[in-house]
Formats: sequence, C-alpha cells, structure tokens
Amino acid sequence: MIFVHTWQFFLSHTQQVVQATEQQLYLVAIPMILAIVIAIPLTILSTRVKALYGPVIWFANAMQTIPSLALLALMIAIGMGIGTVPAVIALFLYALMPIVRNTYVGIQGVDDGVKDAARGMGVTTWQMLFIVELPLALRVIIAGVRSALVATVGFATLASLIGAGGLGNLIMEGMGMASNSIVLAGTVPAIILAFLADGIMGLIERALTPRGLKVS
Repeated sequence: MIFVHTWQFFLSHTQQVVQATEQQLYLVAIPMILAIVIAIPLTILSTRVKALYGPVIWFANAMQTIPSLALLALMIAIGMGIGTVPAVIALFLYALMPIVRNTYVGIQGVDDGVKDAARGMGVTTWQMLFIVELPLALRVIIAGVRSALVATVGFATLASLIGAGGLGNLIMEGMGMASNSIVLAGTVPAIILAFLADGIMGLIERALTPRGLKVS
C-alpha cells in the first residue's frame, strides 16, 4: 500500500521530485569533479616527492574520520554559513580519502620488474609515469573514484540539513509529516542514483583497464 501512495506522490509531484534529483546530481557532480582534479594530480606528485604524501594522506584521512553530519556542522561553525557552497566543500573533503589512497597504492603497486625493464629502454621518470605506471594503476585509481562517488551520493542526502536542497529535502519533509510515502519518494531516487553511479563507474573501470589485466 505504501508503494502505491509513493507512486501517487511521484505522479502528483513529478516536478518537485525531478528538481530535487537535479539538485542531488549537482551536489554530487561538483565536489567529485573537484576531488578528481585536485586529489589525483596531488597524489601523483606525492609519489615523486615523498615528503608530500604524509600531509596529503593525513588530511584526507582526517576529513574521512569526521562523521558526515559533524562535517556539515563544522562548515557552519567556521563561518561558511548554510546552502550549496558549504555542502559542496564538505562533500569534496569527504571524497578525498578513497581517491588519494587508491591513486597512491595503484602507482606504488606497479611491479618493480616492469619499471626496471622500462628504465633499461631509456624511459625517463615522467615518461615512466605516463607510459607505464598510470596505465597499470588506472584500474585501482578508478576503483577509488568509484568508492568516493557512491559514498558522496549517500552523503549528499544530508546536505538538506544545511539548506543545500537535494533529495534529502523530500526525506526530511516526509519525516516531519510522518509520511512514509514522501520519505520513499526521496529515498528511492537516491538509491537508484547510487546503483547507477556504481554501475557506470564499473563499466568505466572495465573499459579503461588494459586488456592484459582484465579478468575473463
């Protein structure tokens, strides 16, 4: 019966659900793009400048250690206010750790024998990175992005608590009205987005994996 009521809510409030979903996508896309553009190059640099990795992984781990709700509250406490900007910053900080960890592990995990063979062919340090290490580490790096993306989709539902909108608005509205159908109207799209994000990243991970590393 509850699913019938939820479907009726979808039909009668289609624009509201679509708008909340679009806000959710925005709240996920912006911090993820920032995390990828900043974290991956910075971590790659730290594989060359060893002293840099300690501070980078410490900061990423520290942000991941803070409970998600507390991280949103921290944005308000440090004067960021409420709305989309502090939510995006919090989501960006929360997405860093899986990307940083997997990027570093992926590059450092490239077999030394492969790198020695490349050096024997006269490959320079930076050529080694782009020709050998990155292609072999790409599967692990994408797995980190995949993990961060799925976690961010879930975390983004809490962004409504600081006025950033998204599907969390529907969930909070439903809880306030003691309406399970409205709660599901926000929850179901969020679950679908998480599954789609995981599935799409899985396809990307498989597509970008070198043929010799694919498991049949």
